[in-house]
Amino acid sequence: MTHEPAVDEVLAAMADPTRRALLEDLAAHGEATATALADGLPITRQAVVKHLAVLDRAGLVAGRRRGREVRYVARPEGVAATARWLAGLAAGWDRRLREIKRIAESRPGPADPRPGRAPGPGGPASR
Repeated sequence: MTHEPAVDEVLAAMADPTRRALLEDLAAHGEATATALADGLPITRQAVVKHLAVLDRAGLVAGRRRGREVRYVARPEGVAATARWLAGLAAGWDRRLREIKRIAESRPGPADPRPGRAPGPGGPASR
């Protein structure tokens, strides 16, 4: 768990490839109805509406009623907390990897009997 409910909801919503496709379509083309979104997918309009409801609960899309239709739009700000969390996670890994590299580079390597040749199984030094 990330200890931040919004991040958990966004990651859970985006874990589904159909929901990612819907979100990408809305981000690329702006507003669309569930019917228009379903035209580009191998699922029914009703299935699209259910996927949009999950995306809406996660704060990734918003629906606005216009007459008989509900028009959906992507909400990029819905990804902001998740992007910050992922950036922090990446920074933590970068710090750990830099420390591992520093430790590895500070240790002396195995003695190489011939300059320019690395010893090892199957290498030139083992022939």
